Amino acid sequence: MNAPLEAAAARRRPLGISLFWRTFLLLALLLLGSSIGWYQMFRTLEYEPRVIDNARQIASLVNLSRAALVHSDAIARVSLIKTLAEQEKVRIAPREPADKFNLFNQTGLERRMSAEIMARLGPDTVVASRVNDEPGLWVGFSIEGDSYWLLTERSRVGALLGGSAWLLWLASLGAVSLIGAALLAGFINRPLKQLSIAAGRVREGDYLRGRLDESARSSEIREVNIGFNRMADQLSKIEQDRAEMLAGISHDLRTPLARLRLETEMSVPDLEARQHMVADIAQVDTIIDKFLDYARPEQIALQPLPLAELTQAAAMPFTLRDDMQVQVDIPPELRVLGDEVELARVLGNLLENARRYGQSPDTGITRVRIAATARDNWVTLRVRDHGPGVAPELLSSLTRPFFRGDSARTSATGAGLGLAIVAKMVHNMGGALELANSPSGGLMAIIRLQQASEQKHGLLPKKRR
Repeated sequence: MNAPLEAAAARRRPLGISLFWRTFLLLALLLLGSSIGWYQMFRTLEYEPRVIDNARQIASLVNLSRAALVHSDAIARVSLIKTLAEQEKVRIAPREPADKFNLFNQTGLERRMSAEIMARLGPDTVVASRVNDEPGLWVGFSIEGDSYWLLTERSRVGALLGGSAWLLWLASLGAVSLIGAALLAGFINRPLKQLSIAAGRVREGDYLRGRLDESARSSEIREVNIGFNRMADQLSKIEQDRAEMLAGISHDLRTPLARLRLETEMSVPDLEARQHMVADIAQVDTIIDKFLDYARPEQIALQPLPLAELTQAAAMPFTLRDDMQVQVDIPPELRVLGDEVELARVLGNLLENARRYGQSPDTGITRVRIAATARDNWVTLRVRDHGPGVAPELLSSLTRPFFRGDSARTSATGAGLGLAIVAKMVHNMGGALELANSPSGGLMAIIRLQQASEQKHGLLPKKRR
């Protein structure tokens, strides 16, 4: 009994992403792939051939300049060099043995250009991207044994999309593609997100706020919204009829049961038979109480409650029994948001369920431990017995109305509404209920409730039926 409660086994959830992110990634990959494909096509069919043609023009310019310099006298040669520098932006300078230069061969396209120029000017031609720390497109050639440099702008062979230039273009295309993919994914998934939100509200019982827009522009979405709204209306009507039927039947049975009990007390002389009949009538009356609890309205005023004090009060009637032991380990300062009557009924139902079905196999005594911990504004309350537990495949069905796991538990007597009522009351208080088998034996009810604070309490909205 002093051992700490085992936490419920962690469920392995498959790793997945939302439909929005899946659509976004697919669209982004498609747009980025298309952009890269168009860029490669442009380089192959348009840009590279144009650059090679410009390289050939550079080679022709060198040949023309060399021919003009060879056939001009000294005075005309100076004038020619000056005219080339001013009008054609081409500078011719002597090539010295001490000149330092960097070859124009950093990329595959530059090597192709250099090879094209050398093929037209001869193998002794030097193509450089920088001479004596001065950038440009430098072509080294010879005239009658004298070496010269011809300097022209690199723009003559095209602004190569290398280095930061192509990174900038690719980043711009990627940003535009991602923005477009996000807009398209949001537009495509918005109706599905609205449908998911509306379905969640209908699941919670909020049928009025769970309606979808029936005037959507898309015909397919409009038809889905209309069908969903009609389904929600039918579910609301069915839920209302069910609650009214349960409340009406339960209320109408009270009067004949009271008369039957009175007649039993007065008309049955045998004491043992009378006690059995009274017990049966009391059991039917208890079942009617369960029906009434299950059909109760769902408007709950939340207020800070001392969890330890309420748990001790709810466990008091059970601690007085010889066949039951209840241990409460809850910090006295722990407070939760809830309804006092509802929380007392939740604890009473869980303890009654443990008394009926959670006897220890070795002693026949029901041992229950109740503990609570607080974390991240939530309080986790665990109620655990040391009985035979429940078959794993039946755990998810225990909170279903009128379901009883008779094959796994003992002496099932009742309407099968106890745990269903517990789940409903916990949900009405903004919490959640989970049932699990303890690794060391017994059934464990795990309840998560909001931790109380000065600002965090009020009235839960009434759920439409």
